[in-house]
Amino acid sequence: MTMNRHLLLYIVMALSGAITINLHAERTVTTIKEGWEFTKGRPEASTSWQKVRVPHDWAIYGPFDRANDLQTVAVEQNGETEKTEKTGRTGGLPFIGQGTYRTVFEVPDTANRNITIIFDGAMSNANVIVNGKEVAYWPYGYNSFYVDVTDAVIPGDNNVIVELENFERASRWYPGAGLYRNVHVVNTDKVHIPTWGTYVTTPYVSSEKASVKMEIEISGTKKGDKLGVTTEILSPEGKIVATNNAPFIAQGQNHFQNFLISQPELWSPENPRLYTARTKIEKNGKIVDCYDTRFGIRKLEYIPEQGFFLNGKATKFKGVCNHHDLGPLGAAVNKSALRHQVELMKDMGANAIRTSHNMPAPELVELCDELGMMLMVEPFDDWSFRPKSPNGYGAFFNEWATDDVTNMVKHYRNNPSVVVWSIGNEVPSQWGPDGVAELTMLQDLVKKLDATRPVTCGMDQIGTVLDNGFAASLDIPGFNYKPQYYNKAFEMLPQKMILGSETASTVSSRGVYHFPVSFEKEHNSVLHPDHQSSSYDNETCDWSNTPDIDFYMDEQPWVLGQFVWTGFDYLGEPSPYDTDAWPSHSSVFGIVDLASLPKDRYYLYRSVWNTEDSTLHILPHWNWKGREGQVTPIFVYTSYPKAELFINGKSQGIREKNDSTLQTRYRLMWNETKYEPGEVKVVAYDAVGNKTAEKFLRTAGKPHHLVLTSNRKSLVADGEDLAYITVQVADKNGNIIPTDNRTVNFSVSGAGTFEATANGDPTSLMPFQNPKMNLFSGAATAIVRSADKEGEIKFTASAKGVKPATLSLQVK
Repeated sequence: MTMNRHLLLYIVMALSGAITINLHAERTVTTIKEGWEFTKGRPEASTSWQKVRVPHDWAIYGPFDRANDLQTVAVEQNGETEKTEKTGRTGGLPFIGQGTYRTVFEVPDTANRNITIIFDGAMSNANVIVNGKEVAYWPYGYNSFYVDVTDAVIPGDNNVIVELENFERASRWYPGAGLYRNVHVVNTDKVHIPTWGTYVTTPYVSSEKASVKMEIEISGTKKGDKLGVTTEILSPEGKIVATNNAPFIAQGQNHFQNFLISQPELWSPENPRLYTARTKIEKNGKIVDCYDTRFGIRKLEYIPEQGFFLNGKATKFKGVCNHHDLGPLGAAVNKSALRHQVELMKDMGANAIRTSHNMPAPELVELCDELGMMLMVEPFDDWSFRPKSPNGYGAFFNEWATDDVTNMVKHYRNNPSVVVWSIGNEVPSQWGPDGVAELTMLQDLVKKLDATRPVTCGMDQIGTVLDNGFAASLDIPGFNYKPQYYNKAFEMLPQKMILGSETASTVSSRGVYHFPVSFEKEHNSVLHPDHQSSSYDNETCDWSNTPDIDFYMDEQPWVLGQFVWTGFDYLGEPSPYDTDAWPSHSSVFGIVDLASLPKDRYYLYRSVWNTEDSTLHILPHWNWKGREGQVTPIFVYTSYPKAELFINGKSQGIREKNDSTLQTRYRLMWNETKYEPGEVKVVAYDAVGNKTAEKFLRTAGKPHHLVLTSNRKSLVADGEDLAYITVQVADKNGNIIPTDNRTVNFSVSGAGTFEATANGDPTSLMPFQNPKMNLFSGAATAIVRSADKEGEIKFTASAKGVKPATLSLQVK
């Protein structure tokens, strides 16, 4: 939310089942995390309630089962004409059915007060009941919504019940279940700024000055009321840099204020500077509301034939598409987990995320504002014509699309990280009779609410949309795959720019390599007996491609950039192992696996996208007992132009990036090397032949001890912070063993708790919540949560046949 999240003055009070932020005396926001009770189904007199903490995903606890939401369907967008069993399509987890939550929240006094409950997301078909009165219904589980409960509350304790229900065949991936995002109670004066009630734009931006325009909704007034409205613009350092105190006379209109800021600090991925507009409402000499709006000052330009410019600088979208689940944490949102994801993507060189295919959690948008990650915000995967999921959003589109898009845009239009809106993904309306009419309705609605950003849509039927006017009707035509047709689209379309709204869909399993290695097929779809895809990054689905052609097309100035499918593996959609292929139940599209461990492909993208740091990465691993003397190609992903390869001290020659094939433009490849145990060394050179870096791989010996590596050295004592601990096995010399798959047990003591574990294996059915996990390709991840008190966490990993390892983390 743009309201109430980043204020300079606040008091945090620990209450029973809640955290209250007393923003100013006039406004409080209570986030209800503790004190919830949950039951599957609908409660009866004999129901035994389970105490839970919100955010909560009731389905992530499993168990996995082939029968869960088993769908028999022909996937039209993949060219399928016959129905088949799509095993694991939605993750094989038990999210179907009803669930009920209840809690109690306190309202000290109701006199002249306004009480609003905000749900950041509730999966799904939420029915909200306060003190026995039905106050809201919202079907779409991914959207944030709010309800004014002033007429339903009483002074003292108030009972709230949230009834949810997930239908079968309503999704194409794992949606999660329950109150999986935060719930807030907002207590204000009767005269107040409502939820998402401000709109900040920057009509003029330069390095010397910037104009800021602010539109303010004010609720609870009577016609003719005279109010004082004072807004102070606070710099990123908290200094007042502009003020407007023009009075407001209520006549049913919104209030507008203008500001001029000298020497503005512009927001960008490299320098994500944030301002705050603090608005105070005064009535009869008393301040009745104070509302903070965080925003950034930046200039967006989409120029035909030249591309996207941010603050006057040509900028390519180096983006990824991400689903909302957090791997072993499920759909339950956690800001620390989201931060870990964004930081991994930024280190890879990414500068943008597409929230595919749904509205994001507010925490993700806040983090992208703070860390400098641009966003394409997208609402849904279906419109009304021939929905891909019979019980999915298409069933609600005609009645609810206007409300859902309105909430999405009003919620995030002040966030500087949001630079483009999407109105859908691969919707069958692309070829439907009313597709352009639906597109125009949605695009016009977005532009009415926010005219400062362009609108796109992810289109996969490129031939159809070029011929029927669909693609030509968008601000920016976004194409899912088909980069080989970009030139044709550019020539035919009036916009004279192209966006890769969804690209690549290369498939790979971390640390798994299949032989022989080939790039001969354009769509190299291969099914292996182990249900894994090769990490040589040469395999795709029937409709997708490897990254190289997308890199090449990005070199065209009129290509705005790309959003790779996907940054992280996610639960569900286990393509190409999606048809009668259980136990496959999670994707292999990710650049990073389900355990948040980077695959080799991470370094391919990093070598091209990260221009601030060098990359030198060797694949595959060098433990191949039984392959002695067999061809085992070695690839190097590097930001350097050339490198020399040595095996046991013998040079295998120098490779230099060149234009002979798409792959040789971005990869250094020794395709004829043969395996022999020992040492692989790569020496990298700059363009003039100077030695710049070197890296080694060594054949590991017998397993000796466990190795622990944490992404954090300390955690915050807030009960929310997470550490991701990588667990591996090494030989006595410290060489990591990349093929070990033993079971590792975890224990946590002190100021924290064990949260979850995963190994990145898309076929693993081991539960995420038990403190043990099999290693996959030599590694697994354990996640530890901080306590809400200071101290030390002691984490220990142990396994048969090797020495245990212990790691300590400070919580402060």
